[in-house]
Order: sequence, then C-alpha cells, then structure tokens
Amino acid sequence: KEADYIVAARALGAGTGRIILKHLLPNCLAPLLVYGTIMVGSFIGAEATLSFLGIGLKSPVVSWGIMISEAQNYIRVSPYLLFFPSAFLVTAVLSFVMLGEAVREALDPKLR
Repeated sequence: KEADYIVAARALGAGTGRIILKHLLPNCLAPLLVYGTIMVGSFIGAEATLSFLGIGLKSPVVSWGIMISEAQNYIRVSPYLLFFPSAFLVTAVLSFVMLGEAVREALDPKLR
C-alpha cells in the first residue's frame, strides 16, 4: 500500500481496481510463481520421504520412496535398484529448485 509505484499511481489518479490489475498483480505473480516452483520440488521430496518411512503411499502404488525402501533388501545383489530411483529423485527435486531460482532471477525487477 505504501510502495512507491502504488503511491505514484494513486497520485496520477488511478483507481483501486486499476492499481490492483496493472501494478499489484504483476508484482505479486513473480514471487508466487517462484515459490510454487520451488515448493513442487519440496513436495516431491516430502512424498518420497514419507513413502520411504512407510507413512505415505503403500506398496502397489509406484513412488520413488517405495522403490528406495524396497531396494534396501537387495542392495548387495543389485545396487542399481537403489541407485536409479535415488538418482532420479535427487535430479527431480534439484531441477525444480534450480528452475525456481532461474525464474526468480528472470522475473525479479530488482536484479534488472
């Protein structure tokens, strides 16, 4: 409400609706998009962790956490059963976090 661009728009005679649509929404969309992208990675990691612990999804459902949990029994015989789901989980979570950071850098008006 007291940001410079809102005070300037109000001084130029803009109404409340115009300020919300033209100034406030574009400035709020970028942080929400960044937060949402980073949270997708966090949710994937949380789901896999809960499934690994046995609290989340159960065995007939395909989940990286379930795959990692079931692969513990076969670690000496076939370690790739543990390696590949773990690698894909780390890659997916890291990708969403890095995508969120890239979106933040691209849309942050203070960095321009």
